[in-house]
Amino acid sequence: MKNNTINKKEIEKFSKIAEEWWNPEGKFKPLHKFNPIRISYIKENIIKSFKLNNKKAPLKNVKILDIGCGGGLLSEPMCRLGAKVTGIDASEKNINVAKLHSKKSKLKINYLCSSPEKLKIKDKFDVILNMEIVEHVENVNFFLKSCSKLLKKNGIMFVATLNKTLKSYIFAIVGAEYILRWLPIGTHEWEKFIKPEELSSILRNNDLVVERIDGMKFNLVTSKWNVSKDKSVNYIAKFIKN
Repeated sequence: MKNNTINKKEIEKFSKIAEEWWNPEGKFKPLHKFNPIRISYIKENIIKSFKLNNKKAPLKNVKILDIGCGGGLLSEPMCRLGAKVTGIDASEKNINVAKLHSKKSKLKINYLCSSPEKLKIKDKFDVILNMEIVEHVENVNFFLKSCSKLLKKNGIMFVATLNKTLKSYIFAIVGAEYILRWLPIGTHEWEKFIKPEELSSILRNNDLVVERIDGMKFNLVTSKWNVSKDKSVNYIAKFIKN
């Protein structure tokens, strides 16, 4: 279906484990480990692009849309940094978990059960976060086109996803799901992974120019993620809207 990016199978998969979102030792443990590097990367790049200099609230009044926000693992830190955050997810269970947690945390975040093509907004966003979501949607081209429409001119879109390589199949699926059991089996489908040049090409057709692409690498010794030159498995990209 051309005008819908929701993959029901993917939504059901994540809805089943929705209550696990905020358990750092639960099914989303890899995401909890991934979060610090994502937060610092996004924060530093927004500050640099928009020339911000507020020490107390570094992202004060920056309008951010977190797509596929899940339980709010990224929406909450962005809100704490001063941003005006809207988080959307196609799973109602995820949105309910996110709403409940932000209320407990006394954070004002606008959570909506929606997909980008169905989102009705008055004002466009300064920043769009597409973190670990493009490999779970139906019709990537239409999804990214819908996202681009929600972004202001000179706005930033961050995309973090998995490269389509033999190495990513071995590490992200065989290693992470079957051997190390970091993720539930079936979390990823290699066919849905996307090469950086393919992603850049789709976004170029939707008025977004790539500014930088960085690899993300997990260090088994320190148990931490780092920004790396190696983009063969995980990578994060920053695009600017023309």
